[in-house]
Amino acid sequence: MSEFCLHPQLVADSLLLGELPLCLVLLANDRQYPWLILVPKRAELREIHHLSEQDQQQLMRESCAVAALLESELSAQKINVAALGNMVAQLHVHHVARFSSDAAWPAPIWGKHPALAYDAPDEQISGWQGRLKALVGFTAA
Repeated sequence: MSEFCLHPQLVADSLLLGELPLCLVLLANDRQYPWLILVPKRAELREIHHLSEQDQQQLMRESCAVAALLESELSAQKINVAALGNMVAQLHVHHVARFSSDAAWPAPIWGKHPALAYDAPDEQISGWQGRLKALVGFTAA
């Protein structure tokens, strides 16, 4: 079996924040939306049901923890969670905090507006890493 490797498109479109026991935690490089992405550190996976039962349960724990963090830290009106994979087949799960004031509300964010990269990624990474330290097993990149 191959070794885990992060898809080049995910590398190009996000900033690595750190790791949870199962997943890498990425910050989508689009300041219009608080948007975290979990990527299970397992090689050649496309679908959640391809994970072992134990890893499926761990992904759910990590996903719920990230969603709860976004909701509580940002007072988000809605957390959109999606594993689409239409553009990047590697299994990854988006977690987007949504607000009635955001650029795409109430429509989906994909393709609505061009991404606006963070001005100071180092400050943004530090801020998100600080928030994520509350999650059990999180280690910063």
